[in-house]
Amino acid sequence: MTQDLLPITRIPRTGLPPSAVVVGDPARAAAVAALLDGAEEISYHREYRVFSGSWKGLPVTVASHGVGAPGAILLFQELADAGVTTFLRFGTAGAMRPGIGDGDLVIAEGAVRDDGVTQQLLPPEYPAVSSPEAVFALQRAARAADAPHHRGLVWTRAAFQPGLIPLTAYDNAGLAAIEMELSALLVTASLRGLVAGGVLVIDGANADELVDEENTGGYNPHRDVVAVGVERGAVVALEALRLLAQERAGAA
Repeated sequence: MTQDLLPITRIPRTGLPPSAVVVGDPARAAAVAALLDGAEEISYHREYRVFSGSWKGLPVTVASHGVGAPGAILLFQELADAGVTTFLRFGTAGAMRPGIGDGDLVIAEGAVRDDGVTQQLLPPEYPAVSSPEAVFALQRAARAADAPHHRGLVWTRAAFQPGLIPLTAYDNAGLAAIEMELSALLVTASLRGLVAGGVLVIDGANADELVDEENTGGYNPHRDVVAVGVERGAVVALEALRLLAQERAGAA
C-alpha cells in the first residue's frame, strides 16, 4: 500500500533495521549489501536504493543517498522517520592534509557545514559533529582490519566543480578531507538525538585535483588503490555498526 511508504524515498515506514550504512552511489549500496547475509532489496526510487540484511548477526540497512547534501538529507530524515537510530556514512573524499594517501580511510570527527542545505534549517554557528562512540567504533574497526586510517575534521562542500570563488579559506585549518554530504547527516542526527559518524575513502590524495580550474580532468577515482580502499572501508563501516550495537546492548 502506497500509504505505508515514505513520500520521497518510497521506503517502508516501519520494519527497517535501526543500524544503517549510507552511501552515495546506488551501485555501492548494492556492493555493500552483497557483504550481508540474507540481503534483500527493499526499494529503489530516484537515487535512493535501500537494502536490508545482517552482518555477523546484526540486522543492517544499507541505503544510497545520491550526490550532494540537499538530496541526501531527505534520505537521512526519512530513514530516521522509519526508525533508523544509528547512521554511518561510507563514501569517498579528497585529501586535504599531507600524509593522507589514496585508498586511506578518514574517520570524521566533525564537518564544516558548507553543504548548501543545513544553513537554511538552523543558524550557521550550530556545529556538525560526529557521535564520539561512532568515531571510536570506526577507529577500532579500522585497526582490526589493518586499514590505513586518519581522524579529523572534513569539509562538506555543496559544489563539486570549481567556480569563481577561491577555495583557500581552509587551506591552513588542518582539515583532513573534502566531501559533499556528511555535515547534513551529522546535523540531522544531532537534532534528532541519533548516533552518526562517517568513514571516507580517499580517492584524490591531492585535493587540488578536485578543485583546480586548470586540472579538472586530473581527478580519477576509478583506480585499483581506491577500489581496495573501498573494499576495506565497507567492512570497517559494517564492523563499526556491530561494535556500536554491542556497546548499546552492554549499556542496557
